Amino acid sequence: MFGLFKKKSKRETLNKQYKKLMEESYQLSHTDRKASDLKRAEAEEILKQLDQLPKE
Repeated sequence: MFGLFKKKSKRETLNKQYKKLMEESYQLSHTDRKASDLKRAEAEEILKQLDQLPKE
């Protein structure tokens, strides 16, 4: 309960976005390959940002 209002770190936020984009990419891969590739490219950009963050 006390963690309810805890602010998420930049790493946690980016990680959540990355996972969401990868899931969307997977779902789109069954129907629209081009859209899936675009989502995956977005996810890879977020992954680059994650790699640039200092390790905690």
